[in-house]
Amino acid sequence: MSVAVFIPVLLCCSVRADEDTGKPPTDKSGYNLFNPTPLTLMRELSPDRPDKTESPYTVDAGHFQLEMDFANYTEDNADGVRTETWNVAPVNLKVGVLNNVDVQFILDDYLHVRTVDHVTGTTQTQSGFGDFTTRVKINLWGNDGGPTAFGVMPFVKFPTNTDHLGNDAVEGGLIFPLAVKLPAGWDMGLQTEVDFLRNNAGGNYHEEFANMVTFDHSIIGKLSGYCEFFSSVSTERSANWVGTVDVGLEYLVTKDVQLDCGCNIGVTHAADDVNPFAGITVRY
Repeated sequence: MSVAVFIPVLLCCSVRADEDTGKPPTDKSGYNLFNPTPLTLMRELSPDRPDKTESPYTVDAGHFQLEMDFANYTEDNADGVRTETWNVAPVNLKVGVLNNVDVQFILDDYLHVRTVDHVTGTTQTQSGFGDFTTRVKINLWGNDGGPTAFGVMPFVKFPTNTDHLGNDAVEGGLIFPLAVKLPAGWDMGLQTEVDFLRNNAGGNYHEEFANMVTFDHSIIGKLSGYCEFFSSVSTERSANWVGTVDVGLEYLVTKDVQLDCGCNIGVTHAADDVNPFAGITVRY
């Protein structure tokens, strides 16, 4: 059984043990964007960053969450071409609409790409804004307690880039994140994702299937770390498998502020070689 088949099966077969353990959570279904969840009833901070595996937990109703990189650098060397990309202050603004639903607005604020072709001896530089993506996260269970949590997150990307920093196509997909609490203080995240993307040659669309697993554990005090394995397979002809190993640290400054840093390391030819970053999450 392939990974692309195995993870959806795992998601569907996950036992909803949270319904049978401990005291039932407080009913928060009456709270919404205009009737915010009281501070005393808010769940723990659970951002979608810094790993690629998204969180199934939503932002509490009536509250906002800002997740952003201070800076994000990507380097790739392939077939004599070196590409360096700086992404400055990309932002994900989340709005808690219902107790189990939040809406997200993602913008690549500023991109600077430098491409050096050692074969032809040419250098190209591009600078400008990136694309805009909107997502809706719906938690299906485990938002306010239990050993597992699961959600679904449809998204659409709109081509708002300048200086040819995107493919000028509307694209989208579905994300299915699962969180599992493991023994000895370990947390595991699993995700499967189906993307509908424009072919590199333009015209038709194709599907890409991404699967990932991440393990997170406290190191000391409010400092924790994670290790993640990421895989993406495209149905586009001649496309190669993308695989990365990702590591990082998270530091919870307060219950509403988290700092993080990490590095994604390519382990296949089609993947970017290295992608270090540092960022912050603020909830209010």
